[in-house]
Amino acid sequence: MFVRFITLCFFLSTLPYQSYSQTDEASPKREFRGVWVATVVNIDWPSKPGLSTEAQKNELITLLDKHERSGINAIMLQIRPTADAFYSKGRELWSRYLTGKQGAPPFPFYDPLDFAITEAHKRGMELHAWFNPYRATFDLVSANTSNEHITRLKPQWFFTYDGKKHFNPGIPEVREYIVQVVMDVVKNYDVDGIHFDDYFYPYPVPNKPLADAETFRLYGKNFSDIKNWRRYNVDTLIHQLSDSIHAAKKYVKFGISPFGIWKNIAQDPAGSESAGGSSYLEQYADSKKWIQEGWLDYINPQIYWPFGYRLAPFEKMVDWWSTNVFGRHLYIGQGAYRAMENREGWRDRNQIPMQIRYLRNNPQVKGSVFFSSKSLTDNLAGVSDSLQYNFYRYPALPPAMPWLDNTVPNPPRELTKRVLANKTILLNWKEPLFSEDGETAFGYVIYRFNEGEEVNFDNPKNILKISFDKKALAFNDIKAISGIHYVYAVTALDHLKNESTPSNQVKN
Repeated sequence: MFVRFITLCFFLSTLPYQSYSQTDEASPKREFRGVWVATVVNIDWPSKPGLSTEAQKNELITLLDKHERSGINAIMLQIRPTADAFYSKGRELWSRYLTGKQGAPPFPFYDPLDFAITEAHKRGMELHAWFNPYRATFDLVSANTSNEHITRLKPQWFFTYDGKKHFNPGIPEVREYIVQVVMDVVKNYDVDGIHFDDYFYPYPVPNKPLADAETFRLYGKNFSDIKNWRRYNVDTLIHQLSDSIHAAKKYVKFGISPFGIWKNIAQDPAGSESAGGSSYLEQYADSKKWIQEGWLDYINPQIYWPFGYRLAPFEKMVDWWSTNVFGRHLYIGQGAYRAMENREGWRDRNQIPMQIRYLRNNPQVKGSVFFSSKSLTDNLAGVSDSLQYNFYRYPALPPAMPWLDNTVPNPPRELTKRVLANKTILLNWKEPLFSEDGETAFGYVIYRFNEGEEVNFDNPKNILKISFDKKALAFNDIKAISGIHYVYAVTALDHLKNESTPSNQVKN
């Protein structure tokens, strides 16, 4: 996820804290509000390898609680950092970043991915399973790699580059293996999405060629240019995965977060007004093609630069991507980790808020994803406060994806209310009848209106709670003020967050 020329330098002790007043920015009812939770080298979670199961769970709950308060509605959880696993129902070994030893299960046993999905859904957050498709090790230290790891079992599948082992994308068996790894998760877990970041072929190191000439000789006979062959290898994997994911579960989204520059305009008239590295030339990742072909449901370019940056201005990059999204969703990757840097553009502590305002003024942009979790939970430059008290003050549903499913669920039935002894108001309802596509409810939205005011289901300030827990058929309004009269209603959501018409209304 790190972009090579960006360094993680924070000057926390010398820079002032900035507070944000509670103001009403225009808040859309539908917006993707994501955050990356990185597990490689324990960037975000767990805080260190080998913690007890209870400590791991408590850390994740604390992290999710903080993001819920900030208004986040999607978690990109890194579950396969180095051809290893933060989940049990698959074919790869347990990650050493989880248990301290590759291949060792958590003790007492639990499944971190199952746990994370349940906890995220309770809080109205999607869980996107984040895979690194090709990175197989983070270093070359032999003791860090089990004898049962895939790099030991199939050494012919890998090349070494920049101090790491990488799957060789040109080998057909490698592509099939990666598809199987991803499909283990699609089939066995209730994930909302499958997510890749910017790592495809490794970022280039000067004067160090990739060691895949022999693979090209074996498998690249239809190509005169090894670079085009490399792009074909990545394209083929993306296309295979798209077909496989959607054939297994139509509602599982597939998205990728590439490096922010596809091509520069100097390299291609269709490129962006930028002058940095490019995913097309350096990672052999033709990200524009993937979205244009309809293989992706969303693209999430990492635009970790400030306004006016000379090599890749934030505004120019957003504008370029917004004209190259081809009817799919565009979420912008924002570099919250840079918010305290003492460098061009970032000295202005309002950089992230200004970026959010800019994105909201572009109808093609459907939301943001922040790198990374720690930057928000640590409230760098007050960004988390800015989200909680301003931009994300009201809840939001993720944007709908009608190309995957446009059938709305039926409404919840028989909503009732009861005033409890402690003066809180308990709502109960019954799940909807099955809709035309055979779905009932994946989750619910609870609305509350002051009696006498307009009953407006399009205004997110009227949302009390969003839950993606289909078993939750009750809600206790502990914030109800005694003596104030309210009107309540509930809607149902399906997996893709299509929303039903409201239930019957009840008054307290």
